[in-house]
Amino acid sequence: MEPRDLEGKNVLLGVTGCIAAYKALEVVSRLRKRGGSVSVAMTESATRFVAPLSFRTISDSPVYLDMFAEPNRWNVEHIALAEWADLMVVAPATGNIMAKAANGIADDYLSTLLLAFPGPKLLAPAMNTHMWQNPATRRNTRQLIEDGYGIVEPEVGRLASGAVGPGRFPDPATVVDEISSFAHSDDTLAGTTVLITAGPTREYFDPVRFLSNPSTGKMGYALARAVRERGARTILVSGPVELTPPRGVEFIPVVSAEEMRRVCLDHWCEVDILMMSAAVADARPVHYMQDKGKKDADALLGDVIPTPDILRELGAQKGDRLIVGFAAETDREAAAENARKKLRAKGADLIALNFVGGDESAFGSEENRIVLISQSSEEELPRAHKIQVARALVNRVVRTLRGAES
Repeated sequence: MEPRDLEGKNVLLGVTGCIAAYKALEVVSRLRKRGGSVSVAMTESATRFVAPLSFRTISDSPVYLDMFAEPNRWNVEHIALAEWADLMVVAPATGNIMAKAANGIADDYLSTLLLAFPGPKLLAPAMNTHMWQNPATRRNTRQLIEDGYGIVEPEVGRLASGAVGPGRFPDPATVVDEISSFAHSDDTLAGTTVLITAGPTREYFDPVRFLSNPSTGKMGYALARAVRERGARTILVSGPVELTPPRGVEFIPVVSAEEMRRVCLDHWCEVDILMMSAAVADARPVHYMQDKGKKDADALLGDVIPTPDILRELGAQKGDRLIVGFAAETDREAAAENARKKLRAKGADLIALNFVGGDESAFGSEENRIVLISQSSEEELPRAHKIQVARALVNRVVRTLRGAES
């Protein structure tokens, strides 16, 4: 399921002459599924790899190729298109278009659009490894970043030449995630450090079995992305999940509750905002068996003891930090009161109450519904894709930091 997080956004997508140009078709498709309107501008070289008709069909919009073609409207076509767009993306971006953009050269339709467009611009480079590592390309990349361009770093992988190295166009889903993040970016949390915990913990009682829960980490990873979009230094401490950490975050994998606790304490002096979305296992076995236990053993699991209460321990050392805890509840009638008790007991500023169990369980779902509870208020965030819920939660955190709400 794709989030509808680009509703009302006009995206101008440039496509350049690269074997990865065919992947831009999926980029357009995904942008439209997420609610965006897309217009495509292609270089002449790009048309040698993918026909303009393919982009016209998927985008349901004209494809722009020739700066001197008869205009569809009585205006200056490239200026009108630049004014229409909310953001501009070039994916894939060759070394050639990067060199033009870095040096203000406008000798075809796409490079002229880049020069004319005043809004946010994002490039997703794709090229041969030696071209990507060439000093001229590195210099141009630095200049583009200094000029305010966003850069989606290419991946390391097998290239069209058969070589393996950096320069591969990222998965289109990753590119679209970065486009979405770019569209929602600002600097409202610049200068702050946010530590986020995510996923489950595992408490092993023998080499192959453990106590845990069904958390997938999707909510915590969405929070890390939403916080990074607002300019914060983001530390993501994650239990075992099958997710790729968002780009640009400091990622620290852990397994057990004790490991998570130690990492949080190690970074505590750096933290301005704590968001504890991890589903920490409540208990761990007293004894660990070096060999796999047998089913007919008298006590396969043995005695268990509580795991450390990380939120309570950090809340007791709160200082002037802002702390957001999470509460997972199944009893909807008592959920709000239970969350308020947790708020008071753990020293938190906000508790994000979500529901587990049943058809709308937060565990394993792409969507979530959260009720934000503070000392003086209760605010429900409507059920939506977790990245949209995460952004709404971060908006509330920003308002709280500004003193607008408590």
